[in-house]
Amino acid sequence: MTARPISETVASLMPRAKAELAELVAFRSVADPAQFPRSECEAAAGWVAGALRTEGFQDVALLDTPDGTQSVYGFLPGPAGAPTVLLYAHYDVQPPLDESAWLSPPFELTERDGRWFGRGAADCKGGFIMHLLALRALRANGGVPVSVKVIAEGSEEQGTGGLEQYAEAHPELLAADSIVIGDTGNFRLGLPTVTATLRGMTMLRVQLDTLEGNLHSGQFGGAAPDALAAMIQLLASLRAEDGTTTVDGLTTDARWDGLQYPEGEFRTDAQVLDGVELIGTGTVADRIWARPAVTVIGIDCPPVVGATPSLQASARAQVSLRVPPGQDAAEATKLLTAHLESHAPWGARVLVEQVGQGQPFRADTTSPAYASMADAMRLAYPGEEMQTSGMGGSIPLCNTLAALYPQAEILLIGLSEPEAKIHAVNESVSPEELERLSVAEALFLRNYAESKKA
Repeated sequence: MTARPISETVASLMPRAKAELAELVAFRSVADPAQFPRSECEAAAGWVAGALRTEGFQDVALLDTPDGTQSVYGFLPGPAGAPTVLLYAHYDVQPPLDESAWLSPPFELTERDGRWFGRGAADCKGGFIMHLLALRALRANGGVPVSVKVIAEGSEEQGTGGLEQYAEAHPELLAADSIVIGDTGNFRLGLPTVTATLRGMTMLRVQLDTLEGNLHSGQFGGAAPDALAAMIQLLASLRAEDGTTTVDGLTTDARWDGLQYPEGEFRTDAQVLDGVELIGTGTVADRIWARPAVTVIGIDCPPVVGATPSLQASARAQVSLRVPPGQDAAEATKLLTAHLESHAPWGARVLVEQVGQGQPFRADTTSPAYASMADAMRLAYPGEEMQTSGMGGSIPLCNTLAALYPQAEILLIGLSEPEAKIHAVNESVSPEELERLSVAEALFLRNYAESKKA
């Protein structure tokens, strides 16, 4: 089997892919109406639906999900008796953060240093374009040998669970023999990788109240309990001195067996400042793929500019806990809640509210679909063998799909390699990676169809 006709076709389609990605990146599709108008997400959903119709998809629909957003669905029938493959991506994006820190406008695809910069270029609007490229290459080289369902989610970055709830209410809609989640990435640029595990997560808001109102720090400080100081002490209890997560009752000593992440490479990828230590113990892979990790992602407190000499009567924080495979997210939520309630100092009143939760995921890497993908990646990346890694992030939909379709083979690939800097300023995608992964996906669909005939 040769990849040449497919690879040549994908190469010829790259200028069109760039133009389409630029159109899609231009939508400020952050699924939070408090930050950007809902119309931006609706326009992006309309664009995705139009692209599917242009490619000959049937039953294209904008699905109104329970969280108030829209997911886009389409079906492309294949030959009689062919297997069905579901291709997933999401068109919503993270907010751009500090737009002034971007070297080019975040919602304007800009080529620089051999990469295409823009919010969502890699995560995950580029993933949708990858799916289109693979299908176009197959159509130009004998046709698409499988039936294809595409689902483009509209609120993945918000974690509000709209598509998961919709799928559970309509279980027949996304049923497939194999599922390709196009929302992860290669371990290293140019190293073909499938993601075997995902950490789950739980998100809690904790509020501490100590006084009926703010007080003058000179008149009352030293005896009156300050809620902000109490919050600082409470949050500090979530980590040991070396930075290891320390939630009472939560196991933190699991090991990662498989592809390792050299510490020097990790420091470079994470942009750790010279002289600053990494946190935790064990290998880097242990810490980011096999163990829980707590992060304080927000604190409500007075800003430095305009601060007054006051004791704070109330303080609030949002805490994220990543939950590795082998641990239950619901149980981790209970443990984190109990820890926050029991470690608040000085008898401060504690209110804990759950705002999000998703279970961890582990794929079956022994399935025939993985063999098909390994063969495809070997051709798309000459001289390289497919690697299997973990990912510290969460894609809650994976567990929903695994529960709904236990016989489906689920693979995770994508464009979010370390240089992409997803969720940060100056996010970008490598056009070479987009090209190679599109070739790999096209070859995978061919291989998978053939494997089902055997």
